[in-house]
Amino acid sequence: MDEVSTGPILFFDSGIGGLSVVKEARILLPQLPYVYVADDAAFPYGVWEEEALRGRLVELFGSLIERFSPALVVIACNTASTLAIADLRAAYPGQTFVGTVPAIKPAAERTRSGLVSVLATPGTVRRQYTRDLIGQHAGRCHVRLVGSENLARLAERYMHEGFVEEEAVREEIAPCFVERDGARTDIVVLACTHYPFLVNRMRKTAPWPVDWIDTSEAIARRALTLAAALPPQARREGPDVAFLTSGRPSANLRRLLSGFGFSVET
Repeated sequence: MDEVSTGPILFFDSGIGGLSVVKEARILLPQLPYVYVADDAAFPYGVWEEEALRGRLVELFGSLIERFSPALVVIACNTASTLAIADLRAAYPGQTFVGTVPAIKPAAERTRSGLVSVLATPGTVRRQYTRDLIGQHAGRCHVRLVGSENLARLAERYMHEGFVEEEAVREEIAPCFVERDGARTDIVVLACTHYPFLVNRMRKTAPWPVDWIDTSEAIARRALTLAAALPPQARREGPDVAFLTSGRPSANLRRLLSGFGFSVET
């Protein structure tokens, strides 16, 4: 009996941050066809007004679902997930979505000092969803929310050009480090999928060592669980597909996506 193809897994982010999730998914789900969508025409999401961004996402996903017929959608973006995943599930009830949320629960379970920082975009920091997670899972901790205006842009630049100014990274992460009653922050949650690409620079410029929690593997494992329930899929020949909403991928970006196994589709 031939295998049945039910469509690819679609990974979605505002830029290249979702590739940190793709990297983990390639290890766990190497046999499945992928589509990567970067809404670079609207990047960065952190500066958008909530209602405008929510409307954009609901409309955009209508066209993406029609175009790619995904078996599973992984929203590899904290901002999009915390803002719009409920709206997307309501608008497209036949589609399975995997969201990305700040890893506040595991941080609260792992901290020894009780001082945890959540490093995110301004939008994720403002969102009630994030504060609800703190109330539900980190009531005994002191959680500092740090909204970075520039870190996602720095990560994009680093991945495109291979260079980032360490002092700029230092300035963005500095508010995460708190000393209180003889204790120090010991965990920083990376609540944006762009940030893991800069974690080595963060370690180098941090004032003291901390545990940096990245949710990429957890998201990939959730996708693995849901994918296991899908009909078996035929592996598509050739590279997987990447789609950029701007329609203007640079040569550097094409090379980057190629390195992750994607061919850019326009």
